[in-house]
Amino acid sequence: MNQTNHHDHVEQHGSVKTYVLGFVLSVILTLIPFLMVMNDMASKTTLMVVIVASAVVQLVVQLVCFLHMGTAPDERWNLISFIFTVIVIVLLVGLSIWIMWSLNANMVAG
Repeated sequence: MNQTNHHDHVEQHGSVKTYVLGFVLSVILTLIPFLMVMNDMASKTTLMVVIVASAVVQLVVQLVCFLHMGTAPDERWNLISFIFTVIVIVLLVGLSIWIMWSLNANMVAG
């Protein structure tokens, strides 16, 4: 009975296949922009687009494969806490920038 519960618990946290897939995809998504930059394969604008796109895709891969962010019932709390964290960080950074910009504008005008 204890062994079955441990096996179910391990399955909730991901499998070796998921971790290996996430690792391989992360390495590929890192190598693509790195090799493009090192070999000067495109213009600066294209390189920036490739770097940003691969970073966003890599973020999604790591969230799904390593942090288990998904829509399954067991994964919803991870997703909810991640979304809450992102909202708090965006508000904190955004409002801090707004306050500093406002203070700077008032100091220059005054």
